[in-house]
Amino acid sequence: MTPQTAAQAEDILRDIITQNPRIVLDAPDVMRALLASHDETLGQNIIDLRSVAMKRLEAQLDRLEETNRSVIAAAYDNLAGTQQIHRALLKIMEPTDFGSFLTMIGTEMVDILRIDYACLILETQNQTPDPSLAQLGPGVKPAPLGFIARYLSASLEEKVTLRTVTDPDVFVYRQEITPVGSEACLRLDFGAGTLPGLLILAAKDPEQFSPAQGTDLLTFFATIFERALRRWLA
Repeated sequence: MTPQTAAQAEDILRDIITQNPRIVLDAPDVMRALLASHDETLGQNIIDLRSVAMKRLEAQLDRLEETNRSVIAAAYDNLAGTQQIHRALLKIMEPTDFGSFLTMIGTEMVDILRIDYACLILETQNQTPDPSLAQLGPGVKPAPLGFIARYLSASLEEKVTLRTVTDPDVFVYRQEITPVGSEACLRLDFGAGTLPGLLILAAKDPEQFSPAQGTDLLTFFATIFERALRRWLA
């Protein structure tokens, strides 16, 4: 580029920036280059406090943008989770007979919730489970009295328990669905004078049901599920 051409380019660039300074102000890379050039003219023994302040503000802005992205991502996740639960609850209301309801648990409900396995455990008075319950389908498991308390152990007081699974219970999990990474245990209360139930939602992903996650949506889901199930157990 000849000196005359360079001078013309500088004039054009100067006019553009003068007419629209946001071009520079909205470009962090350009601002950094300008500040670095300004620092070089000051010499090594002079500290430009404006430059220091700009760098600190830039770092704070980066942190704020990252926080903003995290908040937005969490909001979208919560919205998606809420819609997922609502779709599953609508599906629970559809069956008109008990058999269809139980079939729905291991098929459509699993697909809607995007999990790998679901089963309903119902305790019976007999230590030997009623074989007639086993005929209701693979998604229903009759269990002896006290099984749920033993399975949940210290989490018995919680409506929903989220935890990783390192040693899948052979009674709960069929061999063909292993390995299991995590599970959500939804304790079901069918009212006074009735035995408890347990709905287990399981995933191969160990992070899908992490103990650090909130349980509000699943607690709501468990409450509606147990009320829907009461009409068939009554």
